[in-house]
Amino acid sequence: MHSIVIIGTGLAGYTTARELRKLDKDTPLTLVSADDGRFYSKPMLSNAFAQGKTAEQLATQDVAQMQAQLNATILAHTRVNSIDTARHTVTCDGKTLPYSKLVLALGADPIRAPLAGDAADQVLTVNDLADYARLRKALEGAKRIVIIGAGLIGCEFANDLCTAGFSVHVVDPNPAPLNRLLPEAAGAQLRAALGRTGAEWHANTKAVSVNRAHNGYLVTLADGAALEADVVLSAIGLKPRVLLAQQAGIKINRGIVTDRYLQTSAPDVYALGDCAEVEGLVLPFVMPIMHAARALARTLAGTPAPVVYPAMPVVVKTPAYPIVVSPPPAGISGAWQVTEGEEGVRALFYDAQQHLHGFALTGKSTSEKAALTQQIPPLLG
Repeated sequence: MHSIVIIGTGLAGYTTARELRKLDKDTPLTLVSADDGRFYSKPMLSNAFAQGKTAEQLATQDVAQMQAQLNATILAHTRVNSIDTARHTVTCDGKTLPYSKLVLALGADPIRAPLAGDAADQVLTVNDLADYARLRKALEGAKRIVIIGAGLIGCEFANDLCTAGFSVHVVDPNPAPLNRLLPEAAGAQLRAALGRTGAEWHANTKAVSVNRAHNGYLVTLADGAALEADVVLSAIGLKPRVLLAQQAGIKINRGIVTDRYLQTSAPDVYALGDCAEVEGLVLPFVMPIMHAARALARTLAGTPAPVVYPAMPVVVKTPAYPIVVSPPPAGISGAWQVTEGEEGVRALFYDAQQHLHGFALTGKSTSEKAALTQQIPPLLG
């Protein structure tokens, strides 16, 4: 019997199911969720505290509502143990599910900072709704927050928690925040703006240990500084979840390897979202997921469709200093051309032939987003 199984009920899994149901109302569809199956917007986790949003308020639909909306079976609190690609079956919690098409929407795990100390296991990460609920509980009565990592999530949490009135220290080994996305001039302006909201920066160093102190934690840095904290939050990046695919003999690299049709090395098995490496690209952002889900839905409904990635700028949720960035693709040689003025930083990335491949805009310069996006070649045309 023709049936589709989707492992994962994050944005990738649920969006694929929604897009599929626009094209195919009736094919049996099962989604397997390790959590409670509620639908929520993961990008909202890093700017919800200052808005007073609880985890319950962020969840917009429960599992019963999602089942009805999708005409699907959703197995909540269910762990997938193995995939048999030859037999086209998935084993989870002792049950065997047959599939004709399987979608891996497994997401990614937070990278754990290699910390010593007797409280290293108390360091929090926020990667889902349950994590956010734990953070909110930990913040009750807290005043001093140490954030390890000044990437996208670290900066967004720094802005959010400063706005909410906490004393925030940010630790990062690079001289300026968003080191992987922005030229240093733009990062320096972000650092200054977040500093004005109250964030204190510890650049060019790392956290090496977290120990219990009489009234919280003591975070020791590589440069010898020691920071007192009530809550320590790690935000140093994500790694695609590949173990389940790897154990099934599916090809992996940085992520689960797929072609333009999101097909893995196993027949009838597809992958998308934070777990996937599509034609060499690992893109843990919302817009790539939306484009991939729409293409995959067409493929699952019987009309194979390659994914197309246009230029997809990322809006950084730091209201203290607006930023939009379209980083140049990895492997493109070139240089940033940076101008700084009252409007903010305007950084354009050109190759040797003076072709535009990326941009970073801050402050009022973000108004140029739409015009510049049209000038950049697609990531996957």
